[in-house]
Amino acid sequence: MASLDPVRDKNPDPVIDQDGVRLTVDEQIATVTLNHPAKRNAQSPALWRALVEAGRAVPGDVRVVVLRGEGKSFSAGLDRQAFTPEGFDGEPSFLDLARGTDEELDAAVAEYQEAFTWWRRRDLVSIAAVQGHAIGAGFQLALACDLRIAADDAQFAMRETSLGLVPDLTGTHPLVGLVGYGRALEICATGRFVQAAEAERIGLANLVVPGDQLDAAAQDLAAALLAAPRDALIETKALLQGAADRTYDAQRAAERAAQARRLRDLAGLGD
Repeated sequence: MASLDPVRDKNPDPVIDQDGVRLTVDEQIATVTLNHPAKRNAQSPALWRALVEAGRAVPGDVRVVVLRGEGKSFSAGLDRQAFTPEGFDGEPSFLDLARGTDEELDAAVAEYQEAFTWWRRRDLVSIAAVQGHAIGAGFQLALACDLRIAADDAQFAMRETSLGLVPDLTGTHPLVGLVGYGRALEICATGRFVQAAEAERIGLANLVVPGDQLDAAAQDLAAALLAAPRDALIETKALLQGAADRTYDAQRAAERAAQARRLRDLAGLGD
């Protein structure tokens, strides 16, 4: 496939470049880069707000979003400074949040979760390109995407339970969907590392490649996705996203309705 990698072919001006997040757009492919490698792309509320802003800034003609991390790690998870009494500059610490009301605490976590939700929009297909560590919030950010390509040095771990917490950044639903309840419980409860080869074997990763081929593999997958007609891909994604919540007969009906829309559209009879 022809290379579409904005890093290798050209360097488009960033649409957003703040708080550890850079968004660039090259025609129908957007690239979101976690760009604080000195801290292994550790996450903070400011980074989560920047991710939300990146999602809002993706142009309407973009069809594929690639999420990547600069440096040796995709993301080593939550910046531990969040648990210190002083917290981040201008941010309440998580200890301060714990002292708030139930409503305030729920609203704060809901706001953080927004950074992890837009990747599954039906008009986009998102690809996480994961190298090195994807721990905790980093693992959950990779799980937020539709597809995952892992470098052969990638290591996934859900460390929240080991720290007396739970995974709360939308990662539990896709994890169970990908690997099943029993394996998901074991991964979360033990906090162990899932190496790249195992991640591919159990369905966490769609593909494992050598580290120096990671960006190229992500862009080649993006090119393959762009080869499919946009409306057909949107309908297919919607069918697959809803399949687990439908009965077999309800899914058959959903397939028929989607196909009717596609046939009418192809015949020039759509809305």
